[in-house]
Amino acid sequence: MLSMKRIRLAGAALVLAVAIFARIVPGPRTIDDAYITFRYARNLLSGNGFVYNPGERVLGTTTPLYTLLLAGLAGMAGGAGADFALIAMWLNAAADVLTCLLLWQIGRRLGSEGAGAAAALAWAVAPYSVTFAIGGLETSFYVLLLTASFYFFLERREVPAGLAAAGAFLTRVDALILLGPLGLFWLVRAVFKKERLTWRVVLAAGLPVMLWLGFAWFYFGSPVPQSVQAKLVAYRLEPGASLVRLIQHYVTPFSEYNLLGPALGVGFGLLVYPFLAAIGVRRALKAEPRSLPWLAYPFLYFAAFALPNPLIFRWYLTPPLPAWFLLIFLGGGALIGSIRTGHRTRLAVCTALLAVALGLMLSDWRLHPDHAQDRPAPDMAFIKLELLYRQAAAAVKPHLRDGSTLAAGDVGVLGFDTGARIYDLVGLNSPQVTRYYPLDAGKYVINYAVAPDSVIDEMPDAVIILEVYGRKGLLLDPRFIKAYTLLQKIETDLYGSDGLLIYLRNP
Repeated sequence: MLSMKRIRLAGAALVLAVAIFARIVPGPRTIDDAYITFRYARNLLSGNGFVYNPGERVLGTTTPLYTLLLAGLAGMAGGAGADFALIAMWLNAAADVLTCLLLWQIGRRLGSEGAGAAAALAWAVAPYSVTFAIGGLETSFYVLLLTASFYFFLERREVPAGLAAAGAFLTRVDALILLGPLGLFWLVRAVFKKERLTWRVVLAAGLPVMLWLGFAWFYFGSPVPQSVQAKLVAYRLEPGASLVRLIQHYVTPFSEYNLLGPALGVGFGLLVYPFLAAIGVRRALKAEPRSLPWLAYPFLYFAAFALPNPLIFRWYLTPPLPAWFLLIFLGGGALIGSIRTGHRTRLAVCTALLAVALGLMLSDWRLHPDHAQDRPAPDMAFIKLELLYRQAAAAVKPHLRDGSTLAAGDVGVLGFDTGARIYDLVGLNSPQVTRYYPLDAGKYVINYAVAPDSVIDEMPDAVIILEVYGRKGLLLDPRFIKAYTLLQKIETDLYGSDGLLIYLRNP
C-alpha cells in the first residue's frame, strides 16, 4: 500500500508536470505590453541605460524588478539579441510551478491539503494563469512573490517573507493591497500578542525598496511610474464599468460562461462562489488566524480596482485568483465534508466537482487557434493585434531613418521591432502627452482616443494607429490631413476599427 508521503510526491509531480506542459505546448504568444519591458531590458544590455527611448530617462515600466531579471537572464543567453519572449515564458513557467507548490502547502496549513492541491491544479491550467505566462508579462512572477510572502509569513520565516514582499512591491506597486494588511497584521500581533517582529524582517523588506526608490528618484526624477499617471487620464470609462467587469470575473473563475453562457454563468456564480468563499474564510480562520490578510486579499483587490474605475486590462484580473481558488475549494470541501456519508463517497464527489472545474477551464482552450502558431492554447491568449503591429512595423521600417520618431497608441511591438524613437500617444513613455488629456468625450469611440494636438505639436515622422483611435478626432483634423499621407491600411475590424493605418509625414 502506498504511503501518504509517496502519494503526495506523486500528486505534486503530476501538478508540476501539468503546469509546465500547459505553458510549453502553446509556446510564446507575447502580449504588446510585454514588449515594452523587453525594450527596457534590451536597452540596459545595449548600454543605453534603464530607458525606453535612449537619452530619455522616463520610468514607463511598472515592473522594474522583472525588467532587471529579464535583462540578467538575457545577458546570460546572448545579450541584447536574446529571445526575450522565450526567456520570459520559461521564467514565468518556473514561477507558476513554484506557486502551485506554495498553494498546496498553504491549503495544508489552512486545514485542507485537498483544497490546496485542487487550487494548485486549477492554477496550473487556468487560462488567466497560462495566457500571461506565455504572454511574457510579469504576472506569474508577481503572483509567485505575493504567494511566497504570505507563505513565509504563515511559517514565521521573517527574512524570506520580507524579501518576497520587497520583490512583490518592486514587481508591481499594487502589491501593497496584500502587503499593507500583512504588515499591519504582523505589527498588531507583535504589539498585542507579543509575537516576534525583529529588525531583520524590516531590513529585508525595506532595504531593497529604499535602494530602488532612491535610485528611481535620482535617475528618473520620481519613483512613480509614468505609465500609472498616463493611464489615469488617457482612458475614458463609463461609471461602474470596472465594478461590472470585476463582478463578472469573480463569479466565473472557471470560465463557466463557456458551458452556461454569459448570463447563466454569471447568475450561477453569484449564487455559488461568494457563499463557498465565505465558508472557506471561516474554515481557514479557524485553522490559522494568521491567514486573515491573505483571505481578505481577493476582497480588498476587488475594492481597490472597482472604486477608482480604471480601465481593467486582462492581466489585472489574475493576481487574486490563487487565493480565490483556494477559498472556493476550502468552502466546497467543508460543505461536502458535512454530508453524512462515507469518506469514499465524499472523496468521489470532491473529485468529480474538481474535474468539472478543470473541464470548464480547459474548454477555454483551442486545439487549433485561428491565428499565430498552430498549437493548443487558451482562447484568451489572443494576439491578433500584436501580429498586425508586427506587419505594420515591417512596412514602416524602411521609411525610418536614424533619429526618426514613430508615434503610436500601442507601442510595444512597434517599439521593439523598429527600434525607432517612440512617441507614445497614451503617454506611458512620453510624459509630455499627458497634458493633452482628458479629451472631450465627443472624441471617443471606445475607451481611448488620440489627442490631435499631441500629434500636431510633435510632428512625428510616422503615425500608426487603429482607425477607431482617431475616427472622431485626429483623422478629421485638417492640420493632420494636410501634414500626413496614408502609406498603408492593414485590414482589421478589431475594436470596431476600420483598419490599422500607417501615415508618413509629408516632406
